[in-house]
Amino acid sequence: MSTYSRFFLAATLAGALLFQGGCAPKPVSPYAGGGTGTADSTSGNRMGNITEEMGPGTDGSNGGVEGLDSTGRGGSGSLGSDADSKSDAYKREHGRCSPEFKPIYFDYDQSKIKGEQIPIMEQNGTYLRNNPSARVLIEGNTDYRGTNEYNIALGERRAEAAKRYLREFGIEESRMRTVSYGEERPLFTGSSEDDYAHNRRDDFILE
Repeated sequence: MSTYSRFFLAATLAGALLFQGGCAPKPVSPYAGGGTGTADSTSGNRMGNITEEMGPGTDGSNGGVEGLDSTGRGGSGSLGSDADSKSDAYKREHGRCSPEFKPIYFDYDQSKIKGEQIPIMEQNGTYLRNNPSARVLIEGNTDYRGTNEYNIALGERRAEAAKRYLREFGIEESRMRTVSYGEERPLFTGSSEDDYAHNRRDDFILE
């Protein structure tokens, strides 16, 4: 056999061995989840973390805007408020309102502003009149009785009633917007009549 033939045969055998080695199955370690995951106490496996985020806000931030705004404009309203962590006495007096305002309360299944709530409406309106650059979000709330759909509509009627009053008080409509949370954001989670009464509320949020 010539030198060239021996070289060709050796090269062919070497290539075949490399090919077989490259196609051999490789060991794969089990999936371990995210590196910052937490251990599942029932199985011992690690589970990756799941983070839920809202879409970009109108100001370019990562905090999205609420989706119940009846006017279609953005704004987080009282979603970022710490009112829920206050004492019950504070919540009964201030609801989730900005410090400049006070809430108004409604009878069961009603959206008419009661006579005893008029002084509060006048106080809120006076602040807006004296601060012509201020804008307000009016949030309508209900207790949990009734269907969710009905309560969303009832909360909107309550917010609109306050908006109409402020408009008649002389506040420009462009400075006001409304949103209804219905029964979805109760400030009091009990089932007493007092809890119900304080959840039937309009909050006023300075924007």
